Amino acid sequence: MKVEELFDVKYGVNLELVTLEIVDDTDKDGINFVARTSSNNGVVARLKRIDGLEPQSAGILSCAGGGSVLSTFVQNEPFYSGRDLYTLTPKKEMTLQEKLYYCMCIKANAYKYNYGRQANRTLKSIELPDVIPEWVYNTTIIPITTSQIGTKSSSLKTEKWGEYALGDLFTFHKGKRLTKDDMTEGTVNFIGAISENNGVRQFIDAEPMFSSNCITVNYNGSVGEAFYQSEPFWASDDVNVLYANGWELNKHVAMFVITVIKSNRSKFSYGRKWTLEKMKESIVKLPKTKKGAPDWSCMEDYIKSLPYSDRI
Repeated sequence: MKVEELFDVKYGVNLELVTLEIVDDTDKDGINFVARTSSNNGVVARLKRIDGLEPQSAGILSCAGGGSVLSTFVQNEPFYSGRDLYTLTPKKEMTLQEKLYYCMCIKANAYKYNYGRQANRTLKSIELPDVIPEWVYNTTIIPITTSQIGTKSSSLKTEKWGEYALGDLFTFHKGKRLTKDDMTEGTVNFIGAISENNGVRQFIDAEPMFSSNCITVNYNGSVGEAFYQSEPFWASDDVNVLYANGWELNKHVAMFVITVIKSNRSKFSYGRKWTLEKMKESIVKLPKTKKGAPDWSCMEDYIKSLPYSDRI
């Protein structure tokens, strides 16, 4: 069964974010702007409602024809769409579980595409399963709740931030090579050079190499992906492990620092590794105190002010 047999496929309204008025994320009158990204359900900003332009309806699917090709999401609020974004409206009544299942099936075809080969012409003809598995209907979806909705985030004045070498902020350790033949299934997190699941590739039966409360950064594979580790773990040799050097790390500060570290990803790739020495020398910008030291309290307070921060 093809996508076009299940969904009415239409091109979005093709808006350019730079020409639109962005409002605060907590603005209840704002409208989500969905773009060709693979994160945050496709939402990259919240916009002021545009006079004379009705947003797309809640409950339909958004699908990226370019960019992060075939990133597909169920939109639970009305939204405006960006360039090369398609809307998929079910031709028959579907439950949320069914919609999410089809999102997964469409995204599973992403390996066929890349930046130079988009899905604009072929989206409608992508094959989907004729029968939905029973487990889809038996899966319970519990919405994420937060006490932070409606809380205005603290402002950040980035022009006043200081520059710091990662090697001055952290002590570095390298992971250790462990082949699949040497692994047995267990309960210890094995951190690999991947971009999802907090870096946990699998669970192994081994003594943890590293203690918790640290940041792992991939120097190979998905280069520059960074995660906070709250449990003891084993790390592969493609991962560098960073512990706070002379200051106290916690999960809130880690979320802030991780975002800054990940902003360096564009400088590296599979062919240009972010080696241990390069990583130590890398400069990051962070809020600073009047004395010039990193303002860890500012970072913690900012993360705690964000919606859903109580779910970290």
